[in-house]
Amino acid sequence: MFTEAMSTKSTSPRAMSAKTIGIQITNACLQYKDSQTPTLLGINMQIPAGQWTVLLGRSGCGKTTILRYLAGLLADKVEWQGDLTTTDNLLLTEHIAYMAQQDLLLPWLNVLDNVCLSSRFNHSQSDAQQDQQRALTLLQQVGLVDYCHAKPDQLSGGMRQRVALARTLMQDKPVVLMDEPFSALDAVTRHKLQTLSAELLKEKTVVLITHDPQEAVRLANQLYVLQGTPAKAQSLAVPESPTPRVLDGECAALQQAILQQLEKDYE
Repeated sequence: MFTEAMSTKSTSPRAMSAKTIGIQITNACLQYKDSQTPTLLGINMQIPAGQWTVLLGRSGCGKTTILRYLAGLLADKVEWQGDLTTTDNLLLTEHIAYMAQQDLLLPWLNVLDNVCLSSRFNHSQSDAQQDQQRALTLLQQVGLVDYCHAKPDQLSGGMRQRVALARTLMQDKPVVLMDEPFSALDAVTRHKLQTLSAELLKEKTVVLITHDPQEAVRLANQLYVLQGTPAKAQSLAVPESPTPRVLDGECAALQQAILQQLEKDYE
């Protein structure tokens, strides 16, 4: 049912620790235990390995809930019905990195130590030098190696999100969940970070939440709009051109279709 998508090239300084993972959600219903009604109902969603799947929808429709469930953060808070399957039957929560809207950098650590933060919990002391070198390589890729000793409060918003991207890559997980990571940035910085993320995460299975139809059009290999209360997922076809796309007439038509779908929840 899934297509395994493994590239012979690696965008990170070492080979990925696991194969790319595809995810399928079938007839899913999710309800918080303290709620009288479901948040999600009849969700069918295919998230192919090594591609970008983008979710749009009004605020509060359940987009972040899907990401948090995939990350294993809601197990004791919700009731779930339906099927969630992965390629090779891998345990999903062990293969996920999460990039949030806020950069969540620790202000008392410098840029390099923030990037290395996750490895402190996973590797022995003898790995520290290797991890530091890998973090420096990632900072070089995001254009911030010269700021490796700077503190977060010395960086612009776009620079902080590039550090957060490097930290996400440092975890070297095959699935990356991104919850509006570019929404607080100005248009030019957002555009640049979209392009950089598409390049550095091209071997990953990415699920991106956004409120920006243009961002969705640029990056999506699969596109879903969540609508209604409780929410269901409507799939929209995307152009066959490679991502990140140059916006053309076909992309403009898709943006209009997205807006038309989103407007239905405000009628």
